[in-house]
Amino acid sequence: MRQRRVAWLAGASILAGLLAMAPPALAKQPDQPVKISSLSGAYLAARVAEVDNDLDSAIAYYKRALAFDTENEQLQQSLMLALIAQGRFEESLPYAEKLKKVPDIERFSRVALAVEAFRKKDYAAAETLLKLSLESDLDRLISSVMTAWAKTGDGDSKDAMSYLEKLKGPEWYQLFTTYHRALIADVAGDTEAADRIFGEVIDNVQAGGAAPETWLRAAEAHARSLAARGEKDKALAVLDKAEGFVSGRVPLIALRARIESGEAVSPLVADPATGSSEILLDLASALNRGGGEPFVRIYLQYALALKPDSDAVLLQLAGVAEQQEKAEEAIALYQRVPADSPLKRAAELQLGLNLADLDRHEEAIAHLKALLDQDPEDMRAYLALGGVYSSTENFRAAADVYDKAVAKLAEPETSNWNIFYQRGIAYERLKEWPKAEPNFRKALELQPDQPQVLNYLGYSWVDMDLNLEEGLDMIRKAVELRPSDGYIVDSLGWAYYKLGRFDEAVTELERAVSLKPDDPILNDHLGDAYWRAGRRLEATFQWSHARDMKPEPDVLAQVQKKLAEGLPPLEGKKAAETPTAPAAPAAEPAPTPVPDKKSELGQPPEKLGATPAAYKVLPGQSLWSIATEVLGSGNRYQEILHLNPQLQGDPGRIVPGQQLILPVVAD
Repeated sequence: MRQRRVAWLAGASILAGLLAMAPPALAKQPDQPVKISSLSGAYLAARVAEVDNDLDSAIAYYKRALAFDTENEQLQQSLMLALIAQGRFEESLPYAEKLKKVPDIERFSRVALAVEAFRKKDYAAAETLLKLSLESDLDRLISSVMTAWAKTGDGDSKDAMSYLEKLKGPEWYQLFTTYHRALIADVAGDTEAADRIFGEVIDNVQAGGAAPETWLRAAEAHARSLAARGEKDKALAVLDKAEGFVSGRVPLIALRARIESGEAVSPLVADPATGSSEILLDLASALNRGGGEPFVRIYLQYALALKPDSDAVLLQLAGVAEQQEKAEEAIALYQRVPADSPLKRAAELQLGLNLADLDRHEEAIAHLKALLDQDPEDMRAYLALGGVYSSTENFRAAADVYDKAVAKLAEPETSNWNIFYQRGIAYERLKEWPKAEPNFRKALELQPDQPQVLNYLGYSWVDMDLNLEEGLDMIRKAVELRPSDGYIVDSLGWAYYKLGRFDEAVTELERAVSLKPDDPILNDHLGDAYWRAGRRLEATFQWSHARDMKPEPDVLAQVQKKLAEGLPPLEGKKAAETPTAPAAPAAEPAPTPVPDKKSELGQPPEKLGATPAAYKVLPGQSLWSIATEVLGSGNRYQEILHLNPQLQGDPGRIVPGQQLILPVVAD
């Protein structure tokens, strides 16, 4: 059984579940001077570099293109956006000034100039700049909240709060506008209004399900405000409520410790500039998902220009860099997290994982061992170090690390399920199943419906012809919980294949490939299923496709052999055809990797306001079961994902009581 290298590191990712979240390190200039001698050549080179996320090279090529056509607005727009996204904010301002009256780009140019006005405390200029002629719902929310902060800077906080209260827009505006009304009241010293409005936000847990990071930031801001006024018990009660919503959030744990010890607590937002930074961070956090990284980067860079030492923004930007597979940039951003930040240790642990992503394994191991020596009780450090060992297939060292972690757990908690899961994988890879199985069972005892564990244990049983029905039920349950996870769906298809149920295997493996079309192993599995189902032409096509994806050498060799010879005949009642020649056995299946650092492609921000029909999630429901019950087909869960960007492409984010938008059901 194989597991991709990236999966081990993703499984050890420290930021996942802990938080949601000055420019990145000094921009790296292209190694070679730009030697392109035509406008079209420079423009095409810039576009290619942009697609490759090589923004420094894109900037150099756009500048070269502008040398041929200095007044070209399209080139100026592209250059300005690339400069902002790369954190070269001051360089972008001259282009923003030139473009501030161009309707199609003012949503970025005028906001950039407004950010600069906030930095100079020129609030009247900021308010003027934020009047846009063309704006989507998202643009209007950003410009309106920033306008309210500009009014606050000019000393008119009551007008600012009234302005936001009267703002009309989609229902999803409410959480953001109410939160910022509370912040404005707090900054203005109107603590009675601040407490009342913060209470409205905290009591609206349903809105928290739609935008959890903003809700948690509101809880933190309120607790800080109360603590600063000496209302310790009320502050801790707010943190209790937040802990009931999401446990283990590092900033809240650190804040609780400060409050309980009587240390001074500073406000989360102290002035109009940090208030404007906050709305940009809030929306970037809500919109951050795979495929939207370039868009999110721009808002995060605006936020960082307004608050250069923001640990939350730095971590968000580092996460985007990871999604774009820019490990060096991520490392530079993690290094910039302030030393006194409660998130500094999480940043250092994540830095170690990025060193491993760069194949700097010895550095990564030394770095993570040093962090573990600093705090031998930190389970995150064991997961990170074990993940690096696993990524190099040193499963004995990984198992030893996890053994030490378990020895530290006198009373394992729900959150410790991953330690046992990873230890189970390490022992399974060492072919020590009697040691592996109890760890998977313990992980499920701590987290009964954890889809990764259900899938891994269920598939392992099926693969070894053990507990076949229970194993298949586990995989089916994992698919129900994560119907958009191509790897888990692949496990179900491959389990059917192993059991000789080839038509069912084809159905599930086709769905797996539709979810992860660029994975060679999944395509190889589908080819095998087609062959056994008697669909040889399609099998050959699928194997050819897998071959062209440049799989690992051992997989490639097996695929090439199958292309030449087909699969060998099956014995007994599983035989479905009579192949022309014997062939090597099929490639081993790939058990589900731990979820990657990347999230799935979501809809553009403008889709946030779609409201065809509302639905309240009931206990025990999944997106698949809702789609089956309401829409008539479980496969329609993807439509629900598209209409609910707060799920960030992850069906596992739904919780009982949450309100979802569903497609209109035809009569």
